[in-house]
Formats: sequence, C-alpha cells, structure tokens
Amino acid sequence: MKKLLLVFFALAGVAFAAEGNEMLLSYSAIAAGIGLGIAALGGAIGMGSTAAATISGMARNPGVGGKLMTTMFIALAMIEAQVIYTLVVALILLYANPFLG
Repeated sequence: MKKLLLVFFALAGVAFAAEGNEMLLSYSAIAAGIGLGIAALGGAIGMGSTAAATISGMARNPGVGGKLMTTMFIALAMIEAQVIYTLVVALILLYANPFLG
C-alpha cells in the first residue's frame, strides 16, 4: 500500500509541474478522478447492503418478496443517480471547466 501511495504522489508531482491554467486543469483532472472513485465506492457499498437487506427480508418472509423487490429497485435507482451526478460534475470539470474564466 505504501508503494502505491508513493507512485501516486510521484505521478501527482508530474501533473502539478505546470503553471496557470494548466495547473488548474491538472487539479481538476485529479479531483474528477478521486471524486468518481469515491462515488463509485460509496454506490457499490450502498447497492451491496441494499441487495443483502432485500434478500434477508425475502428469506424471512417470502410473501412480501414482490413488494421488497420493487422497493429495492427504487433504492438502487436512487443510489445510482448519485453516482451519475458525480460523473456529470466530473465531466464538467474536465471539459467545460468553470474555473478557467
């Protein structure tokens, strides 16, 4: 893990070796990548716990399986929407950067 962190900081040093607008673009690219990574990780954890809770609920009471499944799909759509919003913000930072002025 320490080696991976060292490689990350070495590559970040290359990305930050710029001036002015290029520096801002480098920061934006790194922020977009980290933001997407955190959003994907959080979405995956949320989807996993949602599916586990639904399966557990259907195992306890199979009669409400359809209702639980419908609620699960709605919850999964809400979780995925948050990840898609992060993707949109990352694409704005990469291609139509509002900070460049």
